[in-house]
Amino acid sequence: MAASEYAIELRGISKSFGSVAANKNINLNLKKGEILALLGENGSGKTTLMNMLSGIYTPDSGSVFVDGKKVVISSPDDAGRLGIGMVHQHFKLVDRFTAADNIWIGKRNSGFFLKKDRNKQIEELVSKFGFEMDLGKTVANMSVSEKQTLEIIKVLCYGAKVIILDEPTAVLTVQEIKKLFDVCRKMKESGHSIIIITHKLNEVMEISDRVAVLRKGEYIDTVVTKQTSGIKLTELMVGHKVTLNIDRPVIEKAKPLLEVRELCVDNDEGLPAVDNMNFYIRGGEVLGVAGIAGSGQKELCEAIMGLRKVRSGKIVHKGKNLIGKNVRQIADLGVAMSFVPEDRLGMGLAPSLSVADNMILKDYFKGKGLIVDRKKAREEASEIVDKFRIATPSVDTPVRKLSGGNVQKVLLGREIKSEPNVLITAYPVRGLDINSSYNIYDIINEQKKKGVGILFVGEDLDVMLSLCDKIMVMCHGKLQGVVNAPQASKEQIGLMMTGAIDITSVNDKIAGIARDSQLTEEEWDEASDMSEVNE
Repeated sequence: MAASEYAIELRGISKSFGSVAANKNINLNLKKGEILALLGENGSGKTTLMNMLSGIYTPDSGSVFVDGKKVVISSPDDAGRLGIGMVHQHFKLVDRFTAADNIWIGKRNSGFFLKKDRNKQIEELVSKFGFEMDLGKTVANMSVSEKQTLEIIKVLCYGAKVIILDEPTAVLTVQEIKKLFDVCRKMKESGHSIIIITHKLNEVMEISDRVAVLRKGEYIDTVVTKQTSGIKLTELMVGHKVTLNIDRPVIEKAKPLLEVRELCVDNDEGLPAVDNMNFYIRGGEVLGVAGIAGSGQKELCEAIMGLRKVRSGKIVHKGKNLIGKNVRQIADLGVAMSFVPEDRLGMGLAPSLSVADNMILKDYFKGKGLIVDRKKAREEASEIVDKFRIATPSVDTPVRKLSGGNVQKVLLGREIKSEPNVLITAYPVRGLDINSSYNIYDIINEQKKKGVGILFVGEDLDVMLSLCDKIMVMCHGKLQGVVNAPQASKEQIGLMMTGAIDITSVNDKIAGIARDSQLTEEEWDEASDMSEVNE
């Protein structure tokens, strides 16, 4: 019998959770030595399908073939023995263990006793594929990219020939993404087959050989990457024509609304997270914040909103000092600010409450008496559902039952309903599909046109360069500089994110960056003139 050209074949795979059909009669194949991108909107069944291939779920019906042979995958151990490994979006590592120990604790047939040369095999593999990894480093001290590299090394050490990467570039810099793709190409050259789940069309076009598309749990088509385009792929994903242009409306320059000066904030461990930050936000301006995950973005947003104690510095909103005040006290000052946090269902919304009840969480205390006016809440929720095209059975549906995109629209809708003049958004499209993401961009631009000053913490530099007016870059809690987005490039911002260059060297060495992209003393004086703060 001739060897199969396919590393993996899925035939008629279906999976349901109660009355919800996650996958319906999926037929999909992965060739040996290829990189296959798996595309689909949120809720299209991508991760469920890959979880069945990696043994986390078992299909209700259908067959799986590995190297032409029909197999049954009932557990991750079965998948491992068949040479299938998955690198999940949320890493499965022991923080207190070293890189080498994290690999050895899961290795099959490694023996009871540790051998002196146990790391030799790992070192050879690291060298072969060009990984950069300190095997003696503990996971707790690793960056996000190092943890991801460790996860890939793990599955390779366990003998995986088929590697599934779930949203592998979500929190990586441009330079880290390039390194990851170089490794993927080397793995492909060595005969490995790779499936990448991603929402980033530019990366799909760059790295994949073919693209498989799912829509609402069903298989739509597989196309050769060189023979398609981002627009065609998006049409396959959503089922209708779409435009992939992010508007950047030009708004007349307004006075600064929010000034942050010499701000210092600690993280949860009491260590410096934001170190001497200086910037301000104008009305009708989208100011982007770029940086590697953990560079102080979270602490910065929480400090501005009164959710985190400030060690020193100033936060001034239209002349009112916000330092030392909590969320309620800031609201009592009449300060109109809204916050869309990174943790939608943890900090942003109450997952078990309905859409309507979540709408009134922000201002329920303003009501008279102990009775909450739920009739009014439902009316307001219905308006938000219609305005933002939120897909929900009713306004009484718990938000935890909604898709990621609709959860985000509920959160944005509630925050915008309060008519802020400063809107702070942290990773507002993380994990969302193309269609939902562009809806969010449109909502942000609508607020910009109304004169709202927007702080946009993001991770997709292509999006930030298209959406934002200026981008300030953070590295280890420090401000590396502020650049004008229309003249900036991903490469220079990526270098700033890693601390390789600051705004001075960017302006001196890279053409196209405006000299006035940094905040001038005149601009600071203008901001300070409207910020008469009683110390």
